[in-house]
Amino acid sequence: SKLEYISAILFIGSALSKSAQIGLHIWLPEAMEGPTPVSSLIHAATLVTAGIFLIIRFNNIYIHHTSIMTGIVIIGSITTFFAASIGLFQNDIKKIIAYSTCSQLGYMFLSCGMNAFHYSIFHLM
Repeated sequence: SKLEYISAILFIGSALSKSAQIGLHIWLPEAMEGPTPVSSLIHAATLVTAGIFLIIRFNNIYIHHTSIMTGIVIIGSITTFFAASIGLFQNDIKKIIAYSTCSQLGYMFLSCGMNAFHYSIFHLM
């Protein structure tokens, strides 16, 4: 239905910002510049993984719309390649870790779009 499609798009938008996907990926390296305990909390805790968990949790909405799943695959693959490429040319170790995290979140986003939610949750754990 139309309402289901709109709610799926809104859930994807919130997952994009929370998981630092392409276009909204700038906040994670900037947040990692803080003190080490704060950056480790951002990196390892539930902050960046909450968007992926949102997609996994509401997968029954997404699997009925192939256009949304295709969009998730495209966003995840672009994020994976883009973040890994940026991470290669960084000098600060915290920014390298931040862009590596973005790349791994892109992998999880990509596998969600390919209807392999169990792989994403395994990678998340």
